[in-house]
Amino acid sequence: MATRQPAPAEVYALKPLYKISELPSILPFSRSRIYELVRAGRIRTVIEHSVRLVPASAIIEYIELLESEAETA
Repeated sequence: MATRQPAPAEVYALKPLYKISELPSILPFSRSRIYELVRAGRIRTVIEHSVRLVPASAIIEYIELLESEAETA
């Protein structure tokens, strides 16, 4: 029987959604730099009840984007 591969959010121990103000504790950027990345479309967000949130999957996608850019550089 094959073992289950953990989801990336399980590997990184992420909760499902983050406020943008919480991301500086996860990513090595200031809050203003994170807003720049969101505006540039490099970090995906969702809006729920007028609150902009970042899904854990968007954080993982951003990290994977950085890794793929590093590989091509």
